Amino acid sequence: MEKSKVLIIGATGRLGYHLAQSSLQFGHPTYILIRDSSLNDPNKAQKLNFLSTAGAIPLKGSLEDENSLTEAVKQVDVVICSIPSKQALDQKLLLKVIKESGCIKKFIPSEFGADPNKIQLYNLAHRFYAGKTEIRRLIEAEDIPYTYICCNLFVGYLLPSLAQPGLKAPPRDKVTIFGDGNAKAVFVKDVDVAACTINAIDDPRTLNKTLYLRPQGNVYSINELVAMWENKIGRELEKIHVPEEELLLKIKESSYPDNLEMIFIYSAFVKGDHTYFDIDECGVDGTKLYPHLKFTTVNEHLDTLV
Repeated sequence: MEKSKVLIIGATGRLGYHLAQSSLQFGHPTYILIRDSSLNDPNKAQKLNFLSTAGAIPLKGSLEDENSLTEAVKQVDVVICSIPSKQALDQKLLLKVIKESGCIKKFIPSEFGADPNKIQLYNLAHRFYAGKTEIRRLIEAEDIPYTYICCNLFVGYLLPSLAQPGLKAPPRDKVTIFGDGNAKAVFVKDVDVAACTINAIDDPRTLNKTLYLRPQGNVYSINELVAMWENKIGRELEKIHVPEEELLLKIKESSYPDNLEMIFIYSAFVKGDHTYFDIDECGVDGTKLYPHLKFTTVNEHLDTLV
């Protein structure tokens, strides 16, 4: 089967770069939309040079320029957008162009987090998830073929601190347990998210579906993470227990976005927003669809932090 031609928007970002690499690795003709300003950033310019050398086709343009978007979209079959979540609404013009082009067989919007439809504290995190939710509604209203990728948390966020607000590395003396510590969160490495996303491009099983990632070795509660970490460092940590009500009060007393880290902790490790539902009832499980893919486990990632 001929591989779909793919346009990646946000290819100089952390996930976008891995998406472009994976697209090339799996044999897709790969186009990357680049701003002129990207060439002035040494880090971005280096990424663009590597991708171009590997075979990616750069196209000048931006999400604010309808003409450049139209020219880019008409050359491909699939569009993947990986811009930051706070810029989700910047995809509106892209949706208009995709709809009018009539040539896109799948659009993968900038999601790559927890499912906004499953978040149980939506009033607290409304400003973070509202843009994603609005884009979903526009996609579905315009009958644009889609796949939503919900990978929950990347291993580089919260996991390196064992979900300790303000810390950048795992604690070695004391640790805070939020709630009862038993709700399970999901962490996935960005390279693995990219590989799974590219595998979903030409897979009819993912069409107009939400694809969840919940690899067996990547689902842990705070209690389990702490026990794993204690075993690695050969030391028992002092446990400080913070009840759900106390964490909730701290979130409400803080302003957005300063409280976003605590919101994510509350969502994942107290409410269990990543794991409280059955995937088969609302979408498809990427780890089951693509058993050939290997996911870096939480245990393996923590080994790099010892």
